[in-house]
Amino acid sequence: MIQVTDAAAKKIQQQLARRGSGVGIRVGVRTTGCSGLAYILEYVDQVSENEPGLVVQANNHVNIFSDKKDLAYLDGMTIDYVRQGLNEGFEFVNPNEKDRCGCGESFRV
Repeated sequence: MIQVTDAAAKKIQQQLARRGSGVGIRVGVRTTGCSGLAYILEYVDQVSENEPGLVVQANNHVNIFSDKKDLAYLDGMTIDYVRQGLNEGFEFVNPNEKDRCGCGESFRV
């Protein structure tokens, strides 16, 4: 299961409202970077019943979508939204991570 903090849920809801459409976000991983994997966040505008392996969770009034194949990497993860000085963004706290690359863009499980 993927958890979403209140701060992240509020930011996701704001972004969906600003877009004027969307039913939630898709969380996944893709192969890239020095360590091998990177997180993906995408808007989901509509859900197709034909989409294979889609998992839906409602957490903090936000719908989270993920492919079953990605859950091996994401299970137990928490998505937070943080501000540090002039920087702000989503932060992924994943107990499955073994390490991250120096730039913080990719990780390894």
